[in-house]
Amino acid sequence: MIRLFAALAIPEDIGADLVARQDRLPGARWRPPEAFHITLRFIGDVAENVAADLDAELTTVGGGPLELSLQGVGAFGEGADIHAVWAGVEENEGLRRLARACEVAARRAGLKPDTRAYKPHVTLAYLRRPNPAEVAAWIQENNLLRSEPFRVTSFGLYSSWQSDQGSWYWAEREYPLY
Repeated sequence: MIRLFAALAIPEDIGADLVARQDRLPGARWRPPEAFHITLRFIGDVAENVAADLDAELTTVGGGPLELSLQGVGAFGEGADIHAVWAGVEENEGLRRLARACEVAARRAGLKPDTRAYKPHVTLAYLRRPNPAEVAAWIQENNLLRSEPFRVTSFGLYSSWQSDQGSWYWAEREYPLY
């Protein structure tokens, strides 16, 4: 079994600006810049043969390069159940089409539909039972985030591995957007 997701990598210069915002939130487990990404489709744990089928389907996804910008910040969860803070992605129809194409590829590979609403974001930190007032203050301090536009010419299929320091990701395949 291998744990997979399809995603867009974040350029180093955009990541450096995100790292600068990783402070003043007690107990946050900040993600390193090499882990920054925008998930297109979470796959989860699959057998190697399903991963191979998914790889074959993802090679058919195209749609052309994208111009994206990060905008705003937020959190997943409410109250003491807040479990992550993130940087948002400015609305982009090309990104939504790409995410839908990855969903179609996953279904063609035999995976069950993902029923969650697509919320493009870059996870900055994971939290365990944070003080909601401290999370709200962090959001207020960082909510005017707006990155320079960046061009995306490919997406990847990544594996996720757990360690004592949290999860780390490995690029398994890259697919051009032409």
